[in-house]
Amino acid sequence: MSDSLGKIARGAVIAFVGMLAFTFFEFVTRVIIARYVTPSEYGAFSIGFALLNIFVMISCLGLQGGATRCIAYFRGKGENEKVAGIVYSSLQISVAAGLFFFIVIFFFSDVLSNIFHLEQSMLLKLFAIAIPFLTVIEVVSYIFIGFNRIKEKVFFRDILMYLLRFVCIAFAFIFGYGFDGMMYAYILPSVVVAVIFVVYAARKLSITLQDNAKIRKDLLQFSIPLLVTSISILAMQRVDTLMLGYFKTSDVAGLYNAAYPIAQIIPIFLSSIIMIYVPISSQLFSRNSTGEMRRNYAILTKWSLAATLPFFFVIFLFPEAMITSIFGSSYILAGDALRILAIGGLIQVFLGPNAATLVVIGKTKLNMVDDVMGAILNVALNLLLIPGMGIIGAAIASAASFGAVAVLKSGQIFWIQKLHPFTGNFLKPVGVSVIIIFVIYRMIIPVHSIWILIILFFLFIVVYGISLVITKSLDEEDIMMLLEIEKITGIDFSNLKKRLKQFL
Repeated sequence: MSDSLGKIARGAVIAFVGMLAFTFFEFVTRVIIARYVTPSEYGAFSIGFALLNIFVMISCLGLQGGATRCIAYFRGKGENEKVAGIVYSSLQISVAAGLFFFIVIFFFSDVLSNIFHLEQSMLLKLFAIAIPFLTVIEVVSYIFIGFNRIKEKVFFRDILMYLLRFVCIAFAFIFGYGFDGMMYAYILPSVVVAVIFVVYAARKLSITLQDNAKIRKDLLQFSIPLLVTSISILAMQRVDTLMLGYFKTSDVAGLYNAAYPIAQIIPIFLSSIIMIYVPISSQLFSRNSTGEMRRNYAILTKWSLAATLPFFFVIFLFPEAMITSIFGSSYILAGDALRILAIGGLIQVFLGPNAATLVVIGKTKLNMVDDVMGAILNVALNLLLIPGMGIIGAAIASAASFGAVAVLKSGQIFWIQKLHPFTGNFLKPVGVSVIIIFVIYRMIIPVHSIWILIILFFLFIVVYGISLVITKSLDEEDIMMLLEIEKITGIDFSNLKKRLKQFL
């Protein structure tokens, strides 16, 4: 196996652990809020959360992708002075932008509250305070990733912040502080972690920061298209919630936001791979190792899909049971919306890290155009469908826009670099597992228990594994990926590897 694929495998495992941690803590936190407050208050929180994410993304100015790629690219060329300039410029720009948008949102919170039918503007003022702190956390995390150091992002951003947020919300719930108290508890960890992370970064980044106006200008020119891309993606993720709040009520927005966070778990493994895929592939691209990039793309997409399919089947086949088990019976009407959103998530995983690849090969403007088109499509579909179809219309708009953009980007990277994952070993186990699982679904009784869902999840993992074996869809790289996981986890896969080699 190539050295780069090994690095990606090791980084992906670390990133996956972090994403599981923050997804779990954030998910449980939202469940506590949803169960403790009214659907209307949960809807208000969801609208405020959507606005917070949008303005944090704007404040980052695309530096999550820009800083990571540029640091890795110039490290690959050995130009360390430019690396130092990029780090300094990233911090300088992000802090200034975060403070600017804090002021804007804080003083215009009343206007925004009226637009989205929020009963009080204090919620948005609280979220405004978090903007500069969350911006710094995001940018510093991706500076470390540019140095192939993903552990810092995993510990500070993914684990520590979300764990503290969960603990604070749990205390607010236990001591009965009410909705306002829970919102204060939700924001406080962002401030604490930002301070700790900046102090740590100042001590651990062994470079001399340099202010360089040309580097700052070049970094912004590279990152601004990524900013537009990030805003477009976030618009596709959040505009449905905001439009539900505008056209309907916060109750309807709360109902939809029982389905949406569950569907967001589907691409979690692909997202964890992308974090380390970008810096390592950027170094490969700087050395013209495109053949290695193509093979890595195919193998990583195959593994992402393998990790995703069992969870997708559970969500798609039993959406009502999933929602009621987690959020309660008050949110059961979001079942069909969850099924639609799950399809949109699977399409993205099926096509692999296409957007990240466009960034790696320097096609940030093309990537930006794609996402702007997706955002326009999303807004248009929401405007068309939400007034008459409510949360179903919002789900269709989201799934259709994300799916269309994923297909477009995959076509582009195939045209430019001949990158695609569609080998026989990728497609055969998918087809066989779909048939087997459909037969199982037709045979079982209606499911209402979370424990049955968990059993089905592990059963579907076994089904996909059997499909890989009986279709002889294993690659040599699959065995070597197991070796990397073995090294990281300490679990002995010797017997499994010997048996699997018989099916290569």
